Amino acid sequence: MVFQGSSAAISHTGKVRSNNQDSGYAGSNLFVVADGMGGHAGGDVASSLAITRLEQLDQPYESTIAAEKALGDAISDTAVELIDTVQLRPELAGMGTTVSAMIMVDDYAVIAHIGDSRIYLFRDGALTQITTDHTFVQRLVDSGRITPEEARYHPRRSVLMRVLGDMDPDPEIDTFIMPTQHGDRWLLCSDGLSGVVDEPHIAKALGLGLAPGRTADHLLKQALDGGAPDNVTVVIVDVGGQHPLFSGTPTIVGSASNPVGIEVPAASPRRSSWLHPSRQAANEPTHFEPAPGFLEELIEEDRRRARRRRVGWITGVALVLVLLAGAAWLGYQWTQTRYFVGADDDTVVIYQGVQQSIGPISLSTPYEDTEIPLDDLSDFARATVEGTISASSLPDARRIVADISELAGGSQ
Repeated sequence: MVFQGSSAAISHTGKVRSNNQDSGYAGSNLFVVADGMGGHAGGDVASSLAITRLEQLDQPYESTIAAEKALGDAISDTAVELIDTVQLRPELAGMGTTVSAMIMVDDYAVIAHIGDSRIYLFRDGALTQITTDHTFVQRLVDSGRITPEEARYHPRRSVLMRVLGDMDPDPEIDTFIMPTQHGDRWLLCSDGLSGVVDEPHIAKALGLGLAPGRTADHLLKQALDGGAPDNVTVVIVDVGGQHPLFSGTPTIVGSASNPVGIEVPAASPRRSSWLHPSRQAANEPTHFEPAPGFLEELIEEDRRRARRRRVGWITGVALVLVLLAGAAWLGYQWTQTRYFVGADDDTVVIYQGVQQSIGPISLSTPYEDTEIPLDDLSDFARATVEGTISASSLPDARRIVADISELAGGSQ
């Protein structure tokens, strides 16, 4: 049966890229995001070919098994088509694309995935990432070597371990079937969104209850506000919802929306100068599939990076401790230039230091016992001495003691 719900798709070049290599599709039963890679036009062609091939699957299916097989076969056929295209157009060598696709069949979502685009499910106020990134850093996360937060900023976060490219005619694709229910909200997106907007903010946007189109606009704005160093593509799918659509014209966005047969022109060289250097997308190249043995090199590189971080952290801590110790020593030395008049058990004493203490550590020591008995002082003078009298210098302290001595002599 035809999916009953509503959807929206949107794609944007971002603030750094010169062209949009993403493609997105939102139809009656089929929803796809493809993030292309490989030169100025290569990514455009790869993601467009994927959408063109997959959009033929936008139809009702008798069973989830049939839909799952159709998705897997179509993606594999796309890989073969990419290889054939490169043979005809060698300048596109190295192109490829991620694919995150979903077909709705009755109360189930049939999912196929390769690469680092993502599919999320927002249900009952909670956001869950359904697909697993086929990236080098995800392997580090899975092995416990780094945390998910560290993965967001890892310099190799865009290295793909699996991708739909022009080298492998039989790619390894994740396919699975999940039950869905009325009120579910699905998000398909390229890493231009998930790499900039964190999950708490994505969940907040999805939970606002806005229509799919406005929700997609809201997420795109967050990515742009965050700098949008890559293309951003968002597909929102609501199961049921306030305005379910039983049929409708498919929405195609990104590079796949270009009319068939129109060549994507080569990028014109950018002018750069000392004052206006050409802007480059962060973490380039965006994606590439490593050759055999490259994973081991990356792991060793990550180990070296971890060792450097540890050495840097230890050095930083040691430097801070040295600075704190130096500051403490200088502060203590300053206190020893100060004096005050106070009392011990029974006499007036000149103290070197300041009246304060740091925990159990006193910042003053007796410097000179004047041998003036406290009992010889008036009650007021004794209370003043026991409360301590600050002096600007040692001579000033002795002057204060002389005044006290006169008072003690006068009280006898």
